Order: sequence, then structure tokens, then C-alpha cells
Amino acid sequence: MILASHSRCRMRCSVLHLLRCVRLRLCSRRGRSRLPLWAQRIQAYIKLLAQSLCFNSLTDSDVVFDSIFEPVFVTVDYVTRWFGMVFVCLVVILTSSVVMITYIVLLPLALTTYSPAWIAWHSLYGNWNLIMIAFHYYKAIKTSPGYPPAEKNDRPFVSVCKKCIMPKPARTHHCGICNRCILKMDHHCPWLNNCVGHFNHRYFFSFCLFMTLGCVYCSISCRNMFLDAYNSLERFKHLDSEKPGIPVTGMGLLLGLLPSGQVLSEQKPRTPAPPYTFKEKMFHKSIVYMWVLTSTAGVALGALTVWHAVLISRGETSIERHINKKEAVRLAQWGKLYKNPFNYSKLNNWKIFLGVEKKSHWVTRVLLPSGHPPHGDGLTWDVFPVKRDLIAV
Repeated sequence: MILASHSRCRMRCSVLHLLRCVRLRLCSRRGRSRLPLWAQRIQAYIKLLAQSLCFNSLTDSDVVFDSIFEPVFVTVDYVTRWFGMVFVCLVVILTSSVVMITYIVLLPLALTTYSPAWIAWHSLYGNWNLIMIAFHYYKAIKTSPGYPPAEKNDRPFVSVCKKCIMPKPARTHHCGICNRCILKMDHHCPWLNNCVGHFNHRYFFSFCLFMTLGCVYCSISCRNMFLDAYNSLERFKHLDSEKPGIPVTGMGLLLGLLPSGQVLSEQKPRTPAPPYTFKEKMFHKSIVYMWVLTSTAGVALGALTVWHAVLISRGETSIERHINKKEAVRLAQWGKLYKNPFNYSKLNNWKIFLGVEKKSHWVTRVLLPSGHPPHGDGLTWDVFPVKRDLIAV
């Protein structure tokens, strides 16, 4: 009896040992066949993305669209973040090229062509416009758009950011490129490599406005020079096409360029020099380049400036434009009318945006470079102050 029980115990131990060995071998094989860490992350992300598409019955087409194109949005944000300095350098290079052409090519010609009154007008306006462009572009790049406080405070907030896990004051939105919340965010501008928010919105709009005025000024004042330069380049091309060929020497006979027995006389005069020089050709090309660049930039930037001027008149940003439109449609279905709570009338909106507190500020703060801060701190906002002026002028 004892022997039988002992044999059964040995058999049970051997079976358990065999199962343990099989389990260890399967685990080792499974460990050897494990995917790399980057592949596991992609697999987990795809699994989570697929589960998010059928999370609950409240999932709509917008959620599905955002979930599917989330990798595309992340890639665009990444590229925009790292190419910001490239765009800034491009703006500086293009603007500097126009300034160099103006001072090196056009200014000597204007001094010998225009009257003293026209020279004084172009000098004053051109240099003033250039100073305003450079000042506001530098301030738009270097000025922080404004961030909500990171520490706990008693400031009112409207929601909690799902990415920062921090309270969001009114008119605050999260920027995926900067990876933080921005006060009164309008958009992220790659040409500034910075967000456009509460503290640099005025600099951004002023830069767009004065850059548009400068492009229109160059395009209109140089239109006759552009036509003359373009026609001159066309004549140069026509002369190049009619230019006689270079005389063929004895090497040409070996290459078969001339029939056998036909030899050009060495006393034949050579091809005359072209009637234009390299300096003249580059002079005309630079004028054509400047006119085309300023005209196209003036049209594109002018449309952007007009759009932002309309938004400022309505007291809203680019993001709030879409939010207010959706809210208006949603309340219209209930028979209600939606009003923007931050619209203080057109004149008040412009006074608040530009920081005009006195009549003299229309000159000192709008027509001249000024680094004054905007109205308010960007954390709290007055709602519906239509009956009174926030800034009495």
C-alpha cells in the first residue's frame, strides 16, 4: 500500500515536472518571437484606435474622422514644429532681397529720374514702411502669446484641457505644435514659428498689414519699370536666337560639322559682341523678380489681412469663428439666436485690440512702432459690455 502511494506520488511529480518544462519552453519561444518595441507600440496604437471607433453609441463621424487621421495630424504638427525656423529664414531672405534691389538698383535710377519732391516722398514712406514691417515681425516672433498659469489659483475657468490636464480660461485653446495651452489663441503661424495669441496678436496683424502695404507700394511704383524690363529681356532672347554661330575650325572637319573640302577663311570677321552687358541683364531680371514677388505676396497676404480685419471687427479669433458658427447652427435648431459674448461693437473691438486709450494713441500706438501690452491679462473677459465703452476715447 505504501509502495503504491509512493509510486503514484513519483508519477505525479514527474508529470508536473514535464508540464513545467513544456511551459518554460513555450514561454522561451514566445519571448524569442516577440516583436520589437517600436512595432509593439504601433500595434498597441492601432488596437487602441480600432477600439476607440466603437467605444460607445455616441461616437459620430467627427470622432471617427479625427481618430483615423490622427497620425496625419501628428505628422503635420511635427513637420511644422521643426521647419518653423526654415520659414522664418525664408521670410527674412525674401524681404532682404527686395530691400537690396530697392537700394542698389532702383534708388540710383530714382535719383536721376524723379523730382526732389517725389524722392522725398518715396524715401519717407518706404523707410517708414520698412521700419514698421521689421519691428512688428520681430515682436511677433519674440513675444510670448500668453499661457495660463501652471500653479493652482482662484481664476475662473471654463473647462479642463484633456492634454495638459490643466484648467482652461475662456478663449484659451491647446496648440498641438507648441504642445501647451495658449491664451486667446488665433492660430499657429509657421512663418513666425510661434503661436498667435493674446499678447502678440496685434504684432501679427500689424506685420501683415504693413507688409501688404509695402508689397502694394512696390508693385504700383515699379509697374512701368517692370514692363520695360520684361520687354528688354524679350529683346535679349530674340537677339540670342538670331546671333550667328561661332566659326568652325579644322577640328570641326574631323567631327563632321562641315562637308568635306569646305574650309572657313581665317580672315572672316568674328561674331560681334552682344549689344547688352551682364550688368544690364541682371538689372532687368532683378526688377522682374521684385515685381512678381511683391505682387503675388501682396495678393495672398492682402486676402489674409482682410480676413483677420473682419474677425477683429466681430470680436473673435479664427478658432472662435468656427465655434461660434457651430453654436449659431445648434441654437437655431432650438429657435434661439446666438450672440458672441466677446463682441463689444466694431469700434470698441478695434480700440481694445490696438490698445487705444487716448486719441493720440491712434498715431503713437498704431502709426508708429509701439510695444505696449494689450488690454487685459487674457485670463478673464468682460461679457456683453455693449452699453458702455471698455476704453473710452
